[in-house]
Amino acid sequence: MASPHGPLDHRYRGEHPIRTLAYLFRHDRGRLALAVLAFMVKHTPIWLTPLVTAQVIDVIVQHRPLSGMLLGTAVLLLMLVLNYPFHLLYVRCWYGSARRTGTRLRSALCQRMQQLSIGYHTKVNSAVLQTKVIRDVEAIEQAVQQTGDMGLSALATLLGALVVIAVQAPSFLPVFLVVVPATSALVMWLRGRLRESNESFRQEVEQLSSRVTEMTTLIPITRAHGLESTALRRVDGTLSQVLTAGLRLDRLNGRFGSLAWIVLNVLGTCCLLGSALAAYHGWLGVTPGDVVMLTTYFSALTAAVTTLLSLTPVVSKGLESVRSVGEVLQAPDLEQNAGKTEVAAVRGRVDFEAVGFAYDDAADHSVRDFSLSVRPGETIALVGTSGAGKSTLLNLVIGFLRPTEGRILLDGADMESLDLRSYRRFVSVVPQESILFEGTIRENVGYGMPGVPEEAVREALRAANALEFVERLPAGLATVVGERGARLSGGQKQRLAIARALIRDPRVLVLDEATSALDSRSEALVQQALERLVRNRTVFVVAHRLSTIRNADRIVVMDGGRITEVGSHEQLLRAGGPYAALRSAQTA
Repeated sequence: MASPHGPLDHRYRGEHPIRTLAYLFRHDRGRLALAVLAFMVKHTPIWLTPLVTAQVIDVIVQHRPLSGMLLGTAVLLLMLVLNYPFHLLYVRCWYGSARRTGTRLRSALCQRMQQLSIGYHTKVNSAVLQTKVIRDVEAIEQAVQQTGDMGLSALATLLGALVVIAVQAPSFLPVFLVVVPATSALVMWLRGRLRESNESFRQEVEQLSSRVTEMTTLIPITRAHGLESTALRRVDGTLSQVLTAGLRLDRLNGRFGSLAWIVLNVLGTCCLLGSALAAYHGWLGVTPGDVVMLTTYFSALTAAVTTLLSLTPVVSKGLESVRSVGEVLQAPDLEQNAGKTEVAAVRGRVDFEAVGFAYDDAADHSVRDFSLSVRPGETIALVGTSGAGKSTLLNLVIGFLRPTEGRILLDGADMESLDLRSYRRFVSVVPQESILFEGTIRENVGYGMPGVPEEAVREALRAANALEFVERLPAGLATVVGERGARLSGGQKQRLAIARALIRDPRVLVLDEATSALDSRSEALVQQALERLVRNRTVFVVAHRLSTIRNADRIVVMDGGRITEVGSHEQLLRAGGPYAALRSAQTA
């Protein structure tokens, strides 16, 4: 497996994909060499059979001693028997190397995705990344495996045939050597167009994957509003583009294969005629057995070159997949933590000093000139209209985003100098949309905490006012919640997410409209729990319903990324400013 900071994180820099492949297989070079040797041995009967056949014919026609025929036959039988163990050795070494490298590559991709910034993940569709991990790595594995099976077979046949011809009928060797440069020129001519077509097809398939993921996610909304036709039209448009790109690629491959077949068979026919005439007129010492041998070898040579040509689309697809994977491996948008100070403890003091942040290509700042000192154990509520910068500020607190202006201090240390991975061990987040995975309630609440006692899980559920409904379920803590918690109500999912955050006993708690999915009764229960649990923790709360944050120590009202007023619920109401206006609008 590649380590989180292993070479795969920085090796790929737009270099040729074949060089990248050689690097990826660096751990298995010895196995690959042994596999090639095993393949050459097991493949010997393919090019040895025409030579033995020629000897048999000449022994019969020219009444030569039988010893030559018997010796050749014995050698051929021995090589046929050896095919079995050497084939198993080849499969174990070659296929095993491909599988191990695919596993290492998938691991490197997943590690890289964990290291890439949240900003990167907001720009790149998750379905596209999934396609790279599954489909592209599979294409690389298949290209390597097929190159071994078909490519080594073709090369072994070519080398064996040319060596035998050079010894038995050297006069015909130049004729055979014409085939290789002719077909190589054909490959070079079409390679550029094959690469473009494969890249175009790959991009269309990635777009289709994104569209299908979008469609399945939106099915509840689509069905609720009767928009099935609209959703299908969006997918059908992408399907049409995939079809067009696929047909274009198929036509190009078809022209490629047909032209190669015609050229090679024309040369084969000429070889047959030439060798037959030589044997008929007694030229160059060609015997009847040599005619059969040369014809058979030319057919084998034709098949071998055709095989190499047919591998071009497979190899092109595999190399394009290497480039696709490289788009992630070389992505520069990383969260840089290497060499920074690890956070061993957190008291919870957070100081914002003239903090500003602007997203790439954004016309304006999302947060600007934000200055605030938060004491340990203080609850800060952020309110404001949509687009005021509240969620951006939370992402700055978590460390998902770095300030583009000013700085944020954690317990007096600039967060820019800290290893944010170690800092987040002291942070718990409850997002606006609860995120659960397919597993039991216990697994979801104790996610990332192997061996957590059942009583701790129950206490977290009790604190989040979720234990009551969990105990009513037939399987209790062992209840499987379904994909994304599909078997639970919105309020139940959100309370489980709160329990998952609380079981970690965080020093910094981030609640992004954590009660937005709850009904009035559940919201009241969670609010009661939060009032007990925020003690001795620094809490940042974003809430749309102002009634849920009236007990916050301070309420920060934001507009256009700036602070417009700060104070307690009562102070802001008395001031009659923006907060009072928002309050009046909600209670009207």
